[in-house]
Amino acid sequence: INKMDGGNQSEVSEFLLLGLGHSWNMEVLLFIIFLMLYLIIVSGNIIIMILIITDPHLHSPMYFLLANLSFVDMWLSSITTPKMITDCLRENKTISFGGCMCQILFVHIVGGGEMVLLVAMAYDRYVAICKPLYYSTIMSLQRCIGLVLTSWTVGFVHAMSQMAVIIQLPFCGPREIDSFFCDIPLVIKLACVESDNLNILINIDTGVVAVTCFILLLISYTYILFTVLQSSKTGASKALSTCTAHITVVVLFFGPCIFIYVWPISITWVDKFLAVFYSVITPLLNPAIYTLRNKEMKKALKRFRSYYMSSKGNT
Repeated sequence: INKMDGGNQSEVSEFLLLGLGHSWNMEVLLFIIFLMLYLIIVSGNIIIMILIITDPHLHSPMYFLLANLSFVDMWLSSITTPKMITDCLRENKTISFGGCMCQILFVHIVGGGEMVLLVAMAYDRYVAICKPLYYSTIMSLQRCIGLVLTSWTVGFVHAMSQMAVIIQLPFCGPREIDSFFCDIPLVIKLACVESDNLNILINIDTGVVAVTCFILLLISYTYILFTVLQSSKTGASKALSTCTAHITVVVLFFGPCIFIYVWPISITWVDKFLAVFYSVITPLLNPAIYTLRNKEMKKALKRFRSYYMSSKGNT
């Protein structure tokens, strides 16, 4: 432990997470609930990725982007949820300084990447519905790969810009974080410096990414809805069904993000609820929304099951 300010303060080597529950019975209940939810998230997203990779009927730009969204969702949940689950059974919920910084880094890489990926999916639907004759030309495999790489690049740059500020802050106590994982607004409060200006800087940084992506999404879906309203009833119905699923996912993802980072409420239980929603509920609902509302995914799942059952019967 290094000394600071003439030995009056010492650097924090670990943080104490207060978690979600305040009694043993509550902690055990949360352990069971979140363990089940996490297993569903991982298995659900893996199934979607396997279906899209193995089924030739799903080898299209829309499903390529959907497979990447499932991959991102799986990792978004995996950054914080496993530790939250194990901490439910621990009395001393500590996380090292390095572990805390890693959580912040990867949450913002994956979260920033997902924002851009959702914009890419909206762009794909815009081209498919508004420029159908040019769809195969515009949404080539190279373009899709480029969009995915762009999403990861934006996420990485966004996260590194945040880390460049956070990593240099002096932490000398207190060390309690009233949540189940390290997040920038909560960690900044523990820094031994005036945090108001820092919070504004971080909110602006996050707001640029979140608000820009949200505006692009609104523009895309506005064009789509105008085009759909002018088309035939059959085409409009199918397009609206697809877009409704996309818009639902966008609202579920961007809603908590805006209230945590861009327009913070600063009410502890609300922040915890939004953090759970962001890291657990959204990755859980995305597979359900895209599979339950998508006829092609349902057909692919039936084909996969029939193939699995026939191959099992042959053996």
